[in-house]
Amino acid sequence: MSLPADTPLAVANALGYLQHHLQELTEHQNASEHVINNTLVGLSAQIQQLTQLMTSPAPAPTVTPPLLTTSPPPVNPPSPVPSAPTKQRTRPKLPSPPDFSSERTSGRAFLNSCTLYLRLAPEQFSCDEEKIFWTLTFFKDRHAARWSKNLFRQEADTGVFPIQSWADFER
Repeated sequence: MSLPADTPLAVANALGYLQHHLQELTEHQNASEHVINNTLVGLSAQIQQLTQLMTSPAPAPTVTPPLLTTSPPPVNPPSPVPSAPTKQRTRPKLPSPPDFSSERTSGRAFLNSCTLYLRLAPEQFSCDEEKIFWTLTFFKDRHAARWSKNLFRQEADTGVFPIQSWADFER
């Protein structure tokens, strides 16, 4: 695109930047469309396979008649071989994170401690809300306690807890 000769330099630079940004967005969109199209082709193939499995008749079960023997069964059947005892895996006792002091310098360490605990004991939490509430139990004093108290006050006022996901809480 050619600009009139009297176009200010700042406007020309801004247009150049916008054209460059538009080109990057177009390339990103094309790449995304390519990935989506490949995914759709794969999903279509899987649907076709499932449809074929559902519409094809199930093979008739083969029944093998029992062998007729004239000898009596053994008096003392062999005893089963004892299996090796299975060793139960014991998990180390995980320490709880320390109380959050609301000091900005300790925030990342506190969050890392919580994240580590959540990853090592995922069976203890069925949803993000439980993770968030558990983490808020460590907000016991000063600014952290006030912030936690305000979250619950917002929930009381609106009927909805203001943080809906663990990702939102981390941010």
